[in-house]
Parts: sequence; C-alpha cells; structure tokens
Amino acid sequence: MSQVDKCQVEQNIYNILEYIKEDPKREGLLDTPKRYIKFIDEFLNPTPFKMTVFDSEQYDEMIVCNGISFYSLCEHHIAPFFGEATIAYIPCKKIVGLSKLARTVDKFSRRLQNQERMTQQIANFISEHLEPKGVGVIVKARHLCMEMRGIKKSNVFTTTSCLKGVLMEDEKARNEFLGMAK
Repeated sequence: MSQVDKCQVEQNIYNILEYIKEDPKREGLLDTPKRYIKFIDEFLNPTPFKMTVFDSEQYDEMIVCNGISFYSLCEHHIAPFFGEATIAYIPCKKIVGLSKLARTVDKFSRRLQNQERMTQQIANFISEHLEPKGVGVIVKARHLCMEMRGIKKSNVFTTTSCLKGVLMEDEKARNEFLGMAK
C-alpha cells in the first residue's frame, strides 16, 4: 500500500470514529487509525512458508493434528470468527512437517473469509501438496457477527468439514478420523 493510500485509509478510520460519535482527538484514540492499519496489515499477511515434505518411509496410517487455533474475519461483516481446526491425512508417499499444518490453517484463515470456504481451501491445499490417500478437515468456530449483532446468541459453535479420498469413500477410515478428531 502506498503512503497516499495509507493516509486515505487512516482518514477513513478517523471518519468512522467520528461517525460513531467518538472524539478521534481524544488521547486514547489519537493513534488508533495508525494502529488499526498496522493490525490489518499484519493480520491479513501471514508469514509465507514452504510446504516442507518428506518421504513417508512407507508410513500409511492416519496422521491427525487437533486443536489448531485460528482467527479470521467474516467477509460479510468484517467481524472476527475464531476456533480450532483438525487436519488429518493418510500419506501415500509424502508426509509434511507438522508445523506446516498449522501454517496452512493460518494461510487460509487470516483473510476476509467464510468458514465453509476456509475448510475446503485447507483440505484442497493439503491434497495438492501431499497427494495423500485421504484428507479430512474439521473447523469449529464462534462467529462474533452472530454473537455481537443480529440474533446475539453467544457460545454457538459452527462446525464444518471437508473429506477427500478414502476419508470420504471408506466408512472405516471416516469413522477412525471422526473418532480421533473428538
């Protein structure tokens, strides 16, 4: 973003503060437009990473990573949604460095997003890079757009899933995944 663009965005945030009847010149709000721009720039630009893969050494059992926390912004309201993702895959020839599963969640959550698309994007990305026998992704999240506005219901969790390959086609593999994902 160019300096001119940042100044325009900063002014827009200043205007929003005035719109909500705040005093942008108040001590606590003086640097809020700059801080908000810094937050948005940082949040929406997660650190790029290389999908480090290794030979599976014939390992062909399910690998499950539970409890991967994430934060995202609802594309409809620009309000936060957050929760945990579970990723599982059954290797064919390649396994991945485990931190890359969490980085994959960050790659797709740290943007204006919806949970359904994010779940599919994570599964597709793992499938493309590992070419596993199967992939499963479950995302469970709270949406502040639902809790703070509209219906105003708190502690409601939305769960989405995406299954590919044997995790979709084979009932035994699917049940194993769902059991390990709990």
